[in-house]
Amino acid sequence: MRIRLLVTGILSSAFLSLSAQQVLSLDSCRQLAMNNNKQLRVAQLKQEAAKNTRKAVFTNYLPKIDALGGYEFTSRELSLLTGDQKFLLNNMGTLVGMMLPMTTTTTQALNVAGQRVTKAFETDTRNMFMGSVVMRQPLFMGGGIIAANKLAELNEQLAAESLDGQRQATLYEVDRAYWTVVSLRQKKQLALQYLQLVEKLDSNVYRMIGNGVATRAEGLQVDVKVNEAQMALTQVDNGLTLARMFLCQLCGLPMNDQIVLKEENGNLPSAGEMNADFQVEEAMDLRPELRMLRTAVDMSEQKTRIERAAFLPQVMLTAGYLVTNPNAFNGFERRFSGMWNVGVTMRIPVWNWMEGAYKVRSGKAVTAMTAMQLSEAREKVELQLNQSSFRVKEAVKRLQVAGKNTERAEENLRCANLGFSEGVMQSTDVMAAQTAWLQARTQEIDALIDMRLAQTDLKKAQGVLQ
Repeated sequence: MRIRLLVTGILSSAFLSLSAQQVLSLDSCRQLAMNNNKQLRVAQLKQEAAKNTRKAVFTNYLPKIDALGGYEFTSRELSLLTGDQKFLLNNMGTLVGMMLPMTTTTTQALNVAGQRVTKAFETDTRNMFMGSVVMRQPLFMGGGIIAANKLAELNEQLAAESLDGQRQATLYEVDRAYWTVVSLRQKKQLALQYLQLVEKLDSNVYRMIGNGVATRAEGLQVDVKVNEAQMALTQVDNGLTLARMFLCQLCGLPMNDQIVLKEENGNLPSAGEMNADFQVEEAMDLRPELRMLRTAVDMSEQKTRIERAAFLPQVMLTAGYLVTNPNAFNGFERRFSGMWNVGVTMRIPVWNWMEGAYKVRSGKAVTAMTAMQLSEAREKVELQLNQSSFRVKEAVKRLQVAGKNTERAEENLRCANLGFSEGVMQSTDVMAAQTAWLQARTQEIDALIDMRLAQTDLKKAQGVLQ
């Protein structure tokens, strides 16, 4: 009963472990990366930022309206009368009485009347309130607004091309990481098979030592091979774990997720029909890097136009409404009142010590430099296309040779095992055959994976990696 419960528990644990693993194909890994990769998300946010920047720059075509308001307290008020005029008005009766005979009552009445006039001319502007609404509409800005809008459109286009480039780069990394995991998994299985072969040979040799038909030296040689096989298995297992973690990171999964790839436990799929042909001009149009450089050249030209526009005449229409308290239009009475205004403003740069010319020349130099970088990049892309094409052709030949070598190594190992069992071959011959078989199988795995990666390299060089 206790044994039955133990077996049931082991089977249940194995089932839960298997069900916890995710079986992923290459397409599903790519889709996960497209949805979760952080670098792609950053590129998408850059595109969104460029889109909103373009919309913001477009508003420069439209009128802008600003509202202003303020309060100011001054220690003195505005005066419409001079000090002498105030003195004459305040003492008008006295001064007239000095020239004409007048009664005291009349003199005082004239002084009071003059003081009233002086009082009436007081502005009471120590407490001033002001508000205005101003509208500005550009009429001609030297072509700067047009160039700025074209620059913003090109910037959005550059962000889209950068996103496409990042998408292809992510797919490229996912493909390489995926096939690296598959390769290491196949090599792990191969290392296990090799370990089983040398352990079986080790057992047979020690049995022969016990029977007196083999020496201790032969046993030690086989022990060394067993240790080497165990170490190789450990190294492959560690590499497989790290490669699987890297693939999880690219796909946006937790790095400790127990994922299983579709091709891990079966035979490696064939690379299919290989096509090493390519069209140079088509690749030049599709490569995101070249499209980005072409856009950079156009952006540099627009930046030069913006620099030139800053030193050309600029005309702007203005309109608004101004309100003040005290009321400057009705004897500075303590109430709000205002006026409408419409005008045209023009700015003409007269002398700037050749600053504009220097900036324009600098912009043209940057444009020429970017154009040269584009030309050099086109040459490098053409070279990369030829290299990728040669690599595909080389991978096909290498796989064919590796397949033949594997067949011969397997036959050689079969003959060595048969000769050893019949006593006509030494253990060293079997170990040599086992090593040759391991190398041939490793080369065949590498050749098939290299063929897959060569296909991916060629697609990326063509700009059609999807």
